[in-house]
Amino acid sequence: MRPLIGITTDVAVVKFGAWEEESALVPTDYVRSVELAGGRPLLVPPSEEDLEETLDVLDAAIFSGGSDLDPATYGQEPHPETNGVIEARDRAELALLEAALARDMPVLAVCRGSQVLNVALGGDLVQHLPDVVGHDDHKHTPGEYADHDVTLESDTRLGRLLGGHAPVKSHHHQGFGRLGSGLQESAFAEDGTVEAVEDPSRRFALGVLWHPEAGEDMRLFEALVEEARRYREERG
Repeated sequence: MRPLIGITTDVAVVKFGAWEEESALVPTDYVRSVELAGGRPLLVPPSEEDLEETLDVLDAAIFSGGSDLDPATYGQEPHPETNGVIEARDRAELALLEAALARDMPVLAVCRGSQVLNVALGGDLVQHLPDVVGHDDHKHTPGEYADHDVTLESDTRLGRLLGGHAPVKSHHHQGFGRLGSGLQESAFAEDGTVEAVEDPSRRFALGVLWHPEAGEDMRLFEALVEEARRYREERG
């Protein structure tokens, strides 16, 4: 039996022919990446109900990308460039992530998801990176990924997985501010922006600001699925 990997979904109004419906959805790249890595994907829409019941059936969780978090979740006022906040998704994913970490369930947090990870552990965010780095190279064109390299710390799990350097695809205008409890920096862009964090005290808790599902390198997903397999075996 393949490990069951939950993937959090966004909520958006989508048109289906003549119908326009609020929908729970996620880019198919996430689903394909999990399948290619040997896992079985299960979409997890935002809900604050029955979190433990949801986690009971999962062997790992992917927190997917999406819109900006509500700055109130980390004690800040909104920046003019902060947009697309979905408060219900923020509440549901923060609660789900905290519950998953309490179980030491394997977690891969992607882009927005990595920001959820940081905030869930008490950190905060830089709401608009161009104010800090002086350019918008991490999100130069809406709807297109920015290709760039990251440098990885050799003494981190991410560094051991990907090596010293890796090409990545980014699409974010926010970044990590104060790191959450237990997190350490594990990858940097050329401009010094922290591109990934992880918690070395947990079995698998990685957060990357880039989009591995949009690339061809499946090593992050393969590592997650392998850890999910061990997690399932250990819990019986």
